[in-house]
Amino acid sequence: MTTSFKSDLTQNVQSNYCSTSPTEEGEADLIKLQANQAFKNSDYEKAIELYTKAIQTHPDAILYSNRSIAYLRREWYGFALIDAKKALEYDPKYIKIILQILSMLTSLPTLVEITVPDKHKFTICGDVHGQFYDLLNIFKQNGLPSEENPYLFNGDFVDRGAFSVECIITLFGFKLLYPKHFFLARGNHESIIMNQMYGFEGEVKEKYTPEMFQLFTKVFNYLPLAHCINKKIFVTHGGLFNKDDVTLQDICGIDRVRQPPNEGLMADLLWSDPQTQNGRCESKRGLGIQFGPDITERFLKLNNLEYIVRSHELKQQGYDLGHNRKCITVFSAPNYCDTMGNKGAFITITGDDITPKFTSYAAVPHPTARPMMYANQSSLFASM
Repeated sequence: MTTSFKSDLTQNVQSNYCSTSPTEEGEADLIKLQANQAFKNSDYEKAIELYTKAIQTHPDAILYSNRSIAYLRREWYGFALIDAKKALEYDPKYIKIILQILSMLTSLPTLVEITVPDKHKFTICGDVHGQFYDLLNIFKQNGLPSEENPYLFNGDFVDRGAFSVECIITLFGFKLLYPKHFFLARGNHESIIMNQMYGFEGEVKEKYTPEMFQLFTKVFNYLPLAHCINKKIFVTHGGLFNKDDVTLQDICGIDRVRQPPNEGLMADLLWSDPQTQNGRCESKRGLGIQFGPDITERFLKLNNLEYIVRSHELKQQGYDLGHNRKCITVFSAPNYCDTMGNKGAFITITGDDITPKFTSYAAVPHPTARPMMYANQSSLFASM
């Protein structure tokens, strides 16, 4: 894209338009049909040009949304975000991307099976927590998501960081673009209570509307709780269970479409943590459990698995090899909350070599926006 074209587009996106006549509306509809055809033909730059012309003639939420998707196809993510926000400014009820992702997630099982072909790479990322510019850095280092470069993000996309909306819209956009090659799991922060305390609710209400937060909450209820890669790697946000003999079939049978309960299989998947000693003990978090190497070994043997990948905990290098390398933690939010000084990390495997390979990275600069700036401080104080 040329500099002048970028400048023109930016000016168009940010302009305030005058009201238009029915004739102009009809002309815009004709241009939109041409743009839609160009999009179907994978001529995304032509589609963007035509959507821009239609917007100049008669702007509306649909045109901005369509152009946003075309920008995503061209991997122009900054413009895609601008247009997604502009669509909501024109029509606060226009929530196309959220409704599309909701429709997609309702068709998914609680435990998603992933097959990675031989010689093909697959990437697993942990907590992002609203650190949008660090999320973009993952794609810069490891390549953008595509059918040839699939990803799994293992929960806690939002809260704490000040750019949770940007993170979740970007992740939802990739899920829509590559439904069979981009995977999202629920974390303990994809829940009402955590969002009310740690900032996502406040951020959505500040940037959009209370109704939009309610819709995000509904979408989060449908996120899968776990993934199994090549029938050998079990991936979930938190960890294992307060009882033995839990099978993958038991996990498939969990009723996930709800707010997380305080106990049971769903709570354990979202909240549990590993510990160095054998056995189980009460969780330091108050929900889930802490589980030892023997618990991990029994679960893996029962389900014919090689190892577990989970997230949920900050690690100074962004990852940790626990339980004799059978319980791996990956955490992808570097310099967590702008204070912790940790690195983030992601894991890569290939279909014919599931030995995990780790890439650690430092935080990148971001616009001035204080972590937790949208948090409900009174709720945080009450929870201490």
